[in-house]
Amino acid sequence: MFQVTFSEQSLGELNQLAPMAQLGLIDPLVNLMPSDLANPREPLGRFHRKSREIYRLRSGDYRFYFTVQRETLHTLYILHKNSLEDWLFRMKLPVSEQQLIEQHSKFWKYLDSLTKK
Repeated sequence: MFQVTFSEQSLGELNQLAPMAQLGLIDPLVNLMPSDLANPREPLGRFHRKSREIYRLRSGDYRFYFTVQRETLHTLYILHKNSLEDWLFRMKLPVSEQQLIEQHSKFWKYLDSLTKK
């Protein structure tokens, strides 16, 4: 089994969920084995971005994007499956972390609230 670490963005997404929902969401991630990573099959995928290997794991309505660093899975992003940022990341379009933050649902809710006034 791997140790799992989370980026600030990942922790922010997790903290929006109830504790039991958090456990259910991360269960597939914490139960990954080295053999799963060697031969990824659905719901696990692998791709390369900027010379590093990134894995994608679907869990419920979310996708985990993570890297492997020895015995640690470092979760870069947790993105909702129907979000623009997830689509951009999966399509391997150039997107910075700042752009992902801007695409965060709170940002869009804020903009929507401005138009409703």
